[in-house]
Amino acid sequence: MKAPQLQKSFEASNDFLERIFNNTYNGIALVSLSGHWLKVNDSVCHLFGYSRSELFNLDIDNIVFIEDLGVHEEKYEKLILGEIDKYKVKQRYFHKDGSLIWVLIYVSLVYFKAGRPHMIWQFNDITKQEKNKEKLRAMLSVAKEQNERLTSFARIVTHNLRSHSGNLSAISGFLEDELEDIKGNENFKLLKNAIHSLEETVAHLTEVARIKKTDETEMESLNLYNYVQTAMYSIIAMAQNAGAIIYNEIDEALEVKAVPAYLESIILNFLTNAIKYRSLERTPIVELSSYILDNYAVLTIKDNGLGIDMEKFGNKIFQMYRTFHNNEDSIGIGLFITKNHIESMGGKVEVKSKVGEGTEFFIYFQKA
Repeated sequence: MKAPQLQKSFEASNDFLERIFNNTYNGIALVSLSGHWLKVNDSVCHLFGYSRSELFNLDIDNIVFIEDLGVHEEKYEKLILGEIDKYKVKQRYFHKDGSLIWVLIYVSLVYFKAGRPHMIWQFNDITKQEKNKEKLRAMLSVAKEQNERLTSFARIVTHNLRSHSGNLSAISGFLEDELEDIKGNENFKLLKNAIHSLEETVAHLTEVARIKKTDETEMESLNLYNYVQTAMYSIIAMAQNAGAIIYNEIDEALEVKAVPAYLESIILNFLTNAIKYRSLERTPIVELSSYILDNYAVLTIKDNGLGIDMEKFGNKIFQMYRTFHNNEDSIGIGLFITKNHIESMGGKVEVKSKVGEGTEFFIYFQKA
């Protein structure tokens, strides 16, 4: 190619690159190692609200939020020493109109023919995202404060109710001792039943009020297989009376992070429910198995019992005082407390069920 043609080609290439540089959506700037603007595109001007001439007459540090002046320092040193070839930082700047903007900056070195390095800074406006984060943090703070207030309120209420129900029970006992004929009085029987129901309700509320987010230090690495074996042994009489067959097919080496008392209570509740809500038309079978999903160890408990109408009760299964069968001893507190225990340890529970076929629960524990 002849010299004039080479020159034209070079100029056309430069013009093309210049147009790309100026029309890129994100801001791009060429910055000296001393921190002075050398070249900026239109997006940088738009981002900060200054014209090119205004920016060139400004030291970058003059528009940086004072608390963010040193955010580049450590990474910049590593870049210059060749320990890294690029880095990114979040930094706050003042717009020309005085508003504060958040910018994510990608920094890399570029060398020209003379061998003198400069930096390429790429700017991405993240003000909206950061403001949304601030709103979320504020909402979480309010929610946390309200939750703490509700927890304190619940503890005070349950303590007071426990005191009052205890007094009522004691008074009814005094009446029985002093008035021999009162035991046969129908109204007194109703009163005794009401006091007993109140004591049960207070006990349930007390148990619920105790449940809180479990600290990591309170949890241990526990062998899930062994805990299921222990639970099966605990209900062996109940299982034999119902003619139930229980299969423990859990991985014998599987460890989960849990509070021992919570894990024991969770397994016992699901096992006893599987037997309690069995179908009288077939031999009750309960199968326990496990698998790993991401950071969870999942315990599955499957039965062939009565099942639950998911269309009707799907979003109410774990609500307090919800029952789905006509068992006399069903009060609808077990699943509510169990779900709260699971979630307090960073887990979750899901359920699949079909009336007349059975139910399968999926309990997600943190994998140890």
